[in-house]
Amino acid sequence: MGYAFLIDTYETERMKTLSTWSTFKDEDMFRRPHPKDRRGRNALEHMVHQCMSENLWFCNMLGIDVSAPPLPENETRLEFIKRYAADSGKRLAALREKDDAWWKEETKFFTVSRSRAWVVTRRIAHTSHHRGQMTMLLRMMGREIYSTYGPTADTGGLMQNKAETIYPYSSIEALIEGEAKGGNNKAPLPGPGDKPCTERPDPT
Repeated sequence: MGYAFLIDTYETERMKTLSTWSTFKDEDMFRRPHPKDRRGRNALEHMVHQCMSENLWFCNMLGIDVSAPPLPENETRLEFIKRYAADSGKRLAALREKDDAWWKEETKFFTVSRSRAWVVTRRIAHTSHHRGQMTMLLRMMGREIYSTYGPTADTGGLMQNKAETIYPYSSIEALIEGEAKGGNNKAPLPGPGDKPCTERPDPT
């Protein structure tokens, strides 16, 4: 199957998104990058956008409808995690059933035509873009940051300094169970260590 790499990538991206959401605390949900500037989304608005926009893309552009409301009835952090985990899991299962011809076929992407493979690639990039914004929001609030595509300052710093890649949970099932119990059993983080966390540290 020539497009298995996109299915595999979508599978890992949903885990990365849920991992980022799990790193927020309940009291973080309404905090913005700047408290008086509504242009910067808070965590709740990011979660709403992720759930709604992915549902629209999959329904309208890919013809995959999971037949569920995109938003949880109770808009808490844990319920958003459960909702997105369930819906993205159904989308993943649907993608696994598609043959190469389906992936190559063109579909409407807003005002232009693109292959379904192109749309899924763009969807993955879209999710990654907003997840990066949420990661910056976490750092602005002083929260620890787990790995997304590799080490962070909290997992040991730079790759060349043998920093580790550490995710908060080993699976989505463990993530939901852990967060339902208060989120206090995430993987431990070693911190930045005694070496700079960037290739170009401030000259202090």
